[in-house]
Amino acid sequence: MNWNNDDDYQFVPVAERRRRALQKTEQLREEGEDIQPIEPFKARGIAKSFWGKAWCRHLEKFSDYESRLPRGRTYVRNGSVCHLAIESETAKAMVAGSEMYELSIHIDPLDPEKWSNIKNRCKGQIGSLIELLQGKISDKIMEVVTDRDNGLFPHPSEIRFNCNCPDWADMCKHVAAAMYGIGVRLDSEPELLFKLRGVNHEELIAVDSAIDDLTTGKRSRRRRTLDSDSVADVFGIDLEE
Repeated sequence: MNWNNDDDYQFVPVAERRRRALQKTEQLREEGEDIQPIEPFKARGIAKSFWGKAWCRHLEKFSDYESRLPRGRTYVRNGSVCHLAIESETAKAMVAGSEMYELSIHIDPLDPEKWSNIKNRCKGQIGSLIELLQGKISDKIMEVVTDRDNGLFPHPSEIRFNCNCPDWADMCKHVAAAMYGIGVRLDSEPELLFKLRGVNHEELIAVDSAIDDLTTGKRSRRRRTLDSDSVADVFGIDLEE
C-alpha cells in the first residue's frame, strides 16, 4: 500500500466526496470563479467522439501510463473532476479525493516541423472545419493526425503535471482523472486539442484551392470583359454623346 497517498488510508465514500466537492465548487462560484466540471456518467467508454477516443487511446499506448491511467477512470466517471479548464498548452483541474486537490498539466507546443509535415500531408483533403472537428475525415488523414510519434497528440516526454496531493507517484489518480477528463471535454470541444498543442486547426482546411478558384474566376471574368468591350471605345462613345 502506498502510505504517501491519504486517499488510500483515509477512505471517503464517493457520495461524501461528491457532497464536499459540490459544497466547495459552489463556494468558488459565489466568489466569481468559472467552474467547469466533468459531470458524472455511466457510459462504457470514457469518450464518445473521434477526437475524445483518439486522445484516450493515444495515452494508453505508452507504458509510462499503463499502470497509472486506470486509477483515474473511476474518478472521472463518478464526477470527481470538479473543474477542468483548458487553455493554450495548459490544463488546470480540481479533483475531489479525501480533500479537494488542485493540479496542472502542461503540454509542450507541437514541434513546428511536425506541424508543417501534418499540414502538407493533409493539404487539400479536409473540406471544412465542420468535417475536421466532427472527425469526418478519411482513414488516411486519421492515420496522419493520430500517428503515435508524429501526429497531433503529445508524447509523455512532452507532458508535465503537478498535483498538491500527498501521492508521490509520477502520475497520481487525480492527474489520471484529469487526463481522461480532457478526452471527455474533446467530445464537445475538439478544437481544444489544437489549443493544447499551440497550433491553429484552421490551417488544416483546404483553403488554397478555393482561393485559387476564386482568383482564377476573377481573372477570367476580367479578361472576358476587356476582350468584348474596349475601355477606350466605350469612353469615346460616351464623350461624343
